[in-house]
Amino acid sequence: MQYVKLGNSDLNVSRICLGCMGFGNAATGQHSWTLGEEDSREIIKHALESGINFFDTAIVYQQGSSEQFVGRALKDFAKRDEVFVATKFLPRTPEEIENKISGQAHVAEMIDRSLKNLGMDYVDLYIYHMWDYQTPIYDILEGLNNAVKAGKVRYIGIANCYAWQLAKANALAEKNNFAQFVSVQNHYNLIFREEEREMAAFCAEDNIAMTPYSALASGRLSKKPGETSKRLQEDSYAKFKYDATADIDSKIIERVIELAEKYSVSMTEISLAWLLTKVESPVVGATKFHHIDGAVKSVDLKLSAEDINYLEELYTPHKLVGVMAQNTPNSKKDSQVWMKNAPK
Repeated sequence: MQYVKLGNSDLNVSRICLGCMGFGNAATGQHSWTLGEEDSREIIKHALESGINFFDTAIVYQQGSSEQFVGRALKDFAKRDEVFVATKFLPRTPEEIENKISGQAHVAEMIDRSLKNLGMDYVDLYIYHMWDYQTPIYDILEGLNNAVKAGKVRYIGIANCYAWQLAKANALAEKNNFAQFVSVQNHYNLIFREEEREMAAFCAEDNIAMTPYSALASGRLSKKPGETSKRLQEDSYAKFKYDATADIDSKIIERVIELAEKYSVSMTEISLAWLLTKVESPVVGATKFHHIDGAVKSVDLKLSAEDINYLEELYTPHKLVGVMAQNTPNSKKDSQVWMKNAPK
């Protein structure tokens, strides 16, 4: 495994971040394909043994049970100061807005709930899960800064945002001597490259780490046509994100298959090796040992400039999908409406 500093922080994280959305109590009805606690523990243990020290979860994943599973496993299998834990919080609920709960109070409540779930005194990276158009960004930043000052959070990150939002937030934080965002977790992979328009250049300029989710397009970049999995069959949200562009994406996926065969490696290794030339530490979900093994191997796979160009040249612009498409100030499905049907 290789390691990298996470943006403007002193967190020395593995080049692969284990995404923990696939862990949690499936009985909640949010995702039918998630692993129970015993299976989750085995995956986490295997990740640790493979050199992964960076783990990403969220309070909304399986109603907090993902955080609980991750926290208990890390307590049993690792030393706290040798792993880096990221979790995320959503915007204020409609009820909180109606009751005039401030952004500062919301952040304080969310971090305390996550720490309780995790069984930890602090998290290494606390991520603002999606932009809240109904709460002033100053209130969120102050709430996050309060959590940092209290020792509950080491660094802060943001997810599902535009480059202008990240720039605005960090400028405001700098002006007020608040903690600034050191990382961004947006949707980015070989068949969805819209982050290259502005976000990638901005992050490079300001040394903000990119830790994208959906690194393998929910399995589409790791399986040949006809191969399937429980998640590919049952993840309706992933289908919503990718089915509309399946025809044009298939041409790129064919090239992934071709290069995987050329180098006698897996599609996962090719897809992630490409992404690792662009970002610091992609978030890679795993529910089987071989998911971790392929991700770890990708770190040492070096693609040539010709390989990279071959993978990239067929890409065509995509419309925004998922959170970014639904959570806009001009959309009827603003952040509060979206949350009612958000993927958990």
